[in-house]
Amino acid sequence: MKRNIFARPLRRAAGRALLAMEETMRTETDEIRDNLKYLTLLSRDYPSQAAAASEIISTQALLKLPKGTEHFMSDLHGENEAFVHILNSASGVIREKVDQVLGEAVPEHTRAELATLIYYPNEKLPQLKARCADEEVLDQWYTETLLRLIDICRLVSSKHTREHVRKCLPASCGYILDELLHAHFEDHDKDLYYGQIVGSIIENGRADRFIVRLCELIKHLAVDKLHIVGDLFDRGPRPDIILDLLMRHHNVDIQWGNHDVVWMGAAAGSPICICTVLKTTLAYHNHGMLEDCYGINLRHLQRMAEQFYGDDDLSLWMPHTDAARGPYTPGMLHRCAVMHKAVTILMLKMECCVIDRNPDFKMKGRDFLRHIDWEKGTVTVNGSSYPLRDTSFPTVDPADPARLNPDEQVVLDKLVQSFRQSEKLQQHIEFLYAKGSVYHIENGNLLYHGVVPMTRSGSFAVERFEGHSYSGRALMDYCDERARRGYFGPEGSLARQSGQDFLWYLWCGKLSPLFGRSAMTTFERLYVEDSSTHTEVKDPYYTWYNDEAVCRRILAEFGLPGSSHIVNGHVPVREKNGESPIKGGGRLVVIDGGFCRAYHEKTGIAGYTLVYSSRTMSLRTHQPFESAEKAVKENLDIISQKNILETENHRILVEDTDEGEVLRERVHDLKQLVTAYQLGWITETRCEDHVW
Repeated sequence: MKRNIFARPLRRAAGRALLAMEETMRTETDEIRDNLKYLTLLSRDYPSQAAAASEIISTQALLKLPKGTEHFMSDLHGENEAFVHILNSASGVIREKVDQVLGEAVPEHTRAELATLIYYPNEKLPQLKARCADEEVLDQWYTETLLRLIDICRLVSSKHTREHVRKCLPASCGYILDELLHAHFEDHDKDLYYGQIVGSIIENGRADRFIVRLCELIKHLAVDKLHIVGDLFDRGPRPDIILDLLMRHHNVDIQWGNHDVVWMGAAAGSPICICTVLKTTLAYHNHGMLEDCYGINLRHLQRMAEQFYGDDDLSLWMPHTDAARGPYTPGMLHRCAVMHKAVTILMLKMECCVIDRNPDFKMKGRDFLRHIDWEKGTVTVNGSSYPLRDTSFPTVDPADPARLNPDEQVVLDKLVQSFRQSEKLQQHIEFLYAKGSVYHIENGNLLYHGVVPMTRSGSFAVERFEGHSYSGRALMDYCDERARRGYFGPEGSLARQSGQDFLWYLWCGKLSPLFGRSAMTTFERLYVEDSSTHTEVKDPYYTWYNDEAVCRRILAEFGLPGSSHIVNGHVPVREKNGESPIKGGGRLVVIDGGFCRAYHEKTGIAGYTLVYSSRTMSLRTHQPFESAEKAVKENLDIISQKNILETENHRILVEDTDEGEVLRERVHDLKQLVTAYQLGWITETRCEDHVW
């Protein structure tokens, strides 16, 4: 009998393959067995193989959609009108879509008008309607405008599933808008159908509401995610409006800035943070916002301020004013100035207490009330003596400068109570905690407001807090955790007080990742004439972030590849002096160009924003915004310059994003659920659809 010399090796190979298959199966089934509790819970949503398979199919299809557009903004500083305009326009994205749909055949003025309508539909509509001579002309304008808006809306919805778009539609007219958005006008069988829908909208007096809904839908779908890279508060007049809008936004995250954390501390009831917030607010004559919008009672502060400082020379304490927001009467300025001085003295006293409680902060020497020579009227700053510009300290006891007198104690208690009981402020701060963090990583971008503290040699700076050393990412994580203690720690606990003190440190501490300077020279600027004392030395980070290798090292510290980007805010870019917002060979982008009006002279611009679409990452440079009223009347947009940072070789899909990773895990779980059904480990609810 002839032997087959290949039989044994073949049998062995087949055996190995079978063993490998069994091992794979065993591993998969073991994983399913380990996840059985979770899969059982998942089966409540997908009670059959058919239901799970349907979800797998739709999810896998979703992975092949283009990535949604991300919009990055930073350092809003209460400039609500500029913020609203850039939010509405998506930094020029909306106007690009209008131009793309209408084309050059439509006059530029008409395109600008339609863009303004999308930005401000409720304000622009009456103006445009008033130009129509009669009802026939108005009906024609309605028809033309509705069809154009539908075309634009169809374009911005092209990245989204029909189900997602449907969820964004208002319940009252969702069905009608859905029909129009997915109309096939080339299908002449439905010409009369679609024409009747548009005609009926106009005939039944619903055209205005449909136009407004379409405009809002366009803005919603044009931007998938909004990133706010810190500093919503201070200087500008209405941070509350900004927070209200962000709370209504469909998808937003926030990276805290130092101007945010001090407000977070104030809302938590920290006396030092409350005094700091009030000092900045009064310095910019924005206390009306505190009183009218947040309901903060300043009556006790004003009464005490008038009692002790009413007759002082208040020239140093006059607030910064903006003619566009005036006029200001002498009485208004006096009231603001006298409270400004009173709360600053309170703040200086509180600073002494916080510095005493926290030797880890290493801020001895900045408890300035203890470094004043009361007889000579001088103060010691960094070892040198300087004459004080204002020597009136009627509430300060030279023997114990940090001690509050009875009147000050009452005022401080009332202020703490008022901040803690402000319902709207608490809502805003809870939102900041819920949506915010010290840093954020998404889709290959590392976002943070300030700095990653560094040494002069280019290594990550090490700081000790509570007996432990931190640097780099670990320092950022620690700051985030301790900042949350200040608001969520048990009432009256040492942990809560420690967290509140740290929120103040994050505002002005030398190694605070949210500040990034040697000191906050508020005292020196107010009390010392010599400008050399006003210098705030920047962290070495601001030298090293020009080095591409260092930027790549920062990215690696946060687990990101060198091809990723850092999006940074905090320090205004002086573009008029030739400074570029693009650092480190393109690895880092600074998008604080100066939203705040106070910076416009220094920077020459009114802010940078960043737009990251499925095809490009582009930096938008904005010129100063005059007013929403003028924008509506004259179709004035913020003049923006577009600078393409990167163009992708291929269109980025959902599967290439962080969301894609989550969806792939979901598909994996659903496939395990299907297998569990097939193995009989989970009982399925039979589907009536026998095809499945």
